[in-house]
Amino acid sequence: MSTFITRVITLTTGTTETVTDLTQVCTDFLTETASGIDGLLNLFVPHATAGLAVLETGAGSDTDLLTALHHLLPADDRWQHRHGSPGHGRDHVLPALVPPHATVPVIGGRLELGTWQSICLVDTNKDNPERQVRLSFLG
Repeated sequence: MSTFITRVITLTTGTTETVTDLTQVCTDFLTETASGIDGLLNLFVPHATAGLAVLETGAGSDTDLLTALHHLLPADDRWQHRHGSPGHGRDHVLPALVPPHATVPVIGGRLELGTWQSICLVDTNKDNPERQVRLSFLG
């Protein structure tokens, strides 16, 4: 018998570019829904201007990611997509580099992340402070 449970969470990311650690939210979701079960946790962001990344946080890597994105996707007037804040077109290219989905193994109801890995929402869109993330457990 397989288990499928899904939930949508809403986050306020504010009006600055952010990398938001979702690892504890994922852990709490699995504690409620997947106690002792093996499977997969899938995360999906239903937005055209945000993505999900698995990376180290707290040691500067989150800031380094935003800096790298500034170099790759400058917030200037080169973009064809021109509504919103200046340079907003870059936000619509972001999901091609930081995908809107991530899947992580779950063993015994626990995320199987590496020692320094966290699951993070990457949001460079200053015009949309509300974000949703769908968490889905398949076990």
